Amino acid sequence: MIRLGRSASFFLAFFLVGASAQALPLRQGGSATVTGVVDGDTVILGSRIEGSNRVRLVGIQAPKLPLGRKNHKKWPLADESRAALEKMVLGKRVTLQFGGRHMDRYGRLLAHLYTDTGEWVQGTLLAAGMARVYSFPDNRALIADMLALERQARGRRQGLWADPFYAVRAVDKVASLIGTFQLIEGTVYDAQTVRGKTYLNFTADWRSDFTISIGKKGRKSFAAAGLDPLTLKGRTVRVRGWLRKYNGPLIEVSHPEQIEIIDQ
Repeated sequence: MIRLGRSASFFLAFFLVGASAQALPLRQGGSATVTGVVDGDTVILGSRIEGSNRVRLVGIQAPKLPLGRKNHKKWPLADESRAALEKMVLGKRVTLQFGGRHMDRYGRLLAHLYTDTGEWVQGTLLAAGMARVYSFPDNRALIADMLALERQARGRRQGLWADPFYAVRAVDKVASLIGTFQLIEGTVYDAQTVRGKTYLNFTADWRSDFTISIGKKGRKSFAAAGLDPLTLKGRTVRVRGWLRKYNGPLIEVSHPEQIEIIDQ
């Protein structure tokens, strides 16, 4: 059972500062019975809370199911992830707690979920390797705790971490993965700010190799946490996000928790 308050001891102080700056108290959001489980990170409630009866478990991404969407393939372990969530919450009463924006554009509540025994649902899924951390700049509460649980599961090759589909990629192995969500590791070769945007390059060939970009809003998020991404030059890091193509593969970073320093 995972309860609130586990520590992310693997972080260096650089990112502990950023995580702590966002460790705001969770806001109580009411309770209801779970009447349906859509996939490994979405449930349906028997009654509406704050205008909706659908809940997206904030802070995680479970393996995706097609759910009737054209050209969407089932990700490995999607059925297992949904089954794990069903076992925990289906037919049971849960309590919602909010740590940031409370509803997404699809009308789903963005909440941390707790069972009537106090079990933190996101934490249990991460510890079992049934989900990955997936954070947003306006919903960052408990991310440090979630990253710690994910790291432990990955170290044990638990659940999805035993499947090559979810492997952490080297920076020179991502060119064919544009349009997918990935965790990527490498050593920052250079860090520069150009026209208000910071770029972390991983080789001298910035025009074709993997790059992290941090825009003006992202830079403000780093600055508010007392962090400077330019200090990452020469450090080995792990970054997570959706890959797109811009002078080679690129991940846009909007908040500090997307980047972990791993050369400890």
